[in-house]
Amino acid sequence: MSTSESSRFVRLRVELVVEVDDSGELASSALRRIAEDEHMPAEERLHAETAVKEDDAEALAYLVDPFDLVSGVPGVELSQASWSSEQIDYDPDSPDWDPDEDDDDEDDDTAGEVVAGGGGRGL
Repeated sequence: MSTSESSRFVRLRVELVVEVDDSGELASSALRRIAEDEHMPAEERLHAETAVKEDDAEALAYLVDPFDLVSGVPGVELSQASWSSEQIDYDPDSPDWDPDEDDDDEDDDTAGEVVAGGGGRGL
């Protein structure tokens, strides 16, 4: 299939594992982001504030924005994004940890497909 015949959309999958060194600082940053969101309804704001105080993964989800990853890339416009975060047990030395485990499921026909992906807040 030539470039002109292929889809203009590409799915970009990114998986990150981060270590939280300071839960208080993370929550404070997320609370500031929530407070600055002029479009968030009061009921949702209250729920969000409670969630980020209790869960580092929720706090991180309010601070990480997929738009930031591609906003400076020439010739690219974000069409759709969703993302999620979750606390995990992580041991980089474990044979169970394989960052490429999903690669075996991919077939070569989808290598050029584009869409942004994840799971929490949507755009």
